[in-house]
Amino acid sequence: MDFVDYYKTLGVAKNASAEDIKKAYRKLARKLHPDVNPNDKEAHKKFQQINEANEVLSDTEKRKKYDQYGENWKNADQYEKARQQQGQQAGGGFGGFGGFGGGFGGGEYTYSSGEEGNFSDFFESLFGGSRGRRSQAKYRGQDYNAELQVSLRDAFATHKQTLTINGKNVRITIPAGVENGQKIRLKGYGSPGANGGPNGDLFITFIIPNEPDLKREGNNLYKTEDLDLYTALLGGEKTIDTLSGKIKLKVQPETQNGTKVRLKGKGFPVYKNESQFGDLYITWNIKLPTNLTEKQKELFTELSKLSS
Repeated sequence: MDFVDYYKTLGVAKNASAEDIKKAYRKLARKLHPDVNPNDKEAHKKFQQINEANEVLSDTEKRKKYDQYGENWKNADQYEKARQQQGQQAGGGFGGFGGFGGGFGGGEYTYSSGEEGNFSDFFESLFGGSRGRRSQAKYRGQDYNAELQVSLRDAFATHKQTLTINGKNVRITIPAGVENGQKIRLKGYGSPGANGGPNGDLFITFIIPNEPDLKREGNNLYKTEDLDLYTALLGGEKTIDTLSGKIKLKVQPETQNGTKVRLKGKGFPVYKNESQFGDLYITWNIKLPTNLTEKQKELFTELSKLSS
């Protein structure tokens, strides 16, 4: 299998900072996400590749091993152990392999598909000298990380959603009340294991943005509603659009601008406990009338004189 350059996959330099890697991954993830490219197999493939690259390069220890061992970084611990054993058998030191920078840990080795055979033979010699006797230890596949954006209205109710993972359509259930930033695990949907080892897992982080007129804090919802001056002064009713449907709300006479009204149980459902809900808080924004007629101006003038 050809060596995969994770730095090239994310489009960053080898000395890129952790923040550079994070920014590059997020930019590519937004562009290649299966929800954005539902029928583009090539985009799905690249999305999997950037997830794998990010999984390694965003982890300090994994990145260190990758930089040193290349495509064989998953077996770094075994290689190091074998290197030590080989050194002990040879009377100490590892300098006999001068082609690797005066010892395997002493320099950087550049990998390519053309060198793969020789590189594998080198490590086979550490484990006994033949392909037939090479270590058959099982290794768990790498975990994948992905972000899934869900609207506030969709997160309000339990629903199913189909994701494309490794070229396969997987239907998952998203429980009502899931929170922004919450992470779930799909077992076995990560990178394939080696030598019969188990697959890694897929971790999905939910991104649930607020709506322009609706803000969520925990299980409570906050909304600002316009109210005309006449209803605010005289009282009446106002129809409010909530996530669970439209409701008529009674407005008390002489309601002041900025007054908050609490609607108990009209907020967000509690995660995995859909019988319980938070509250909805309405803040009244009094709208003054415009384009007054001469008659209206006359009446307001008269009202002003009465008030004074």
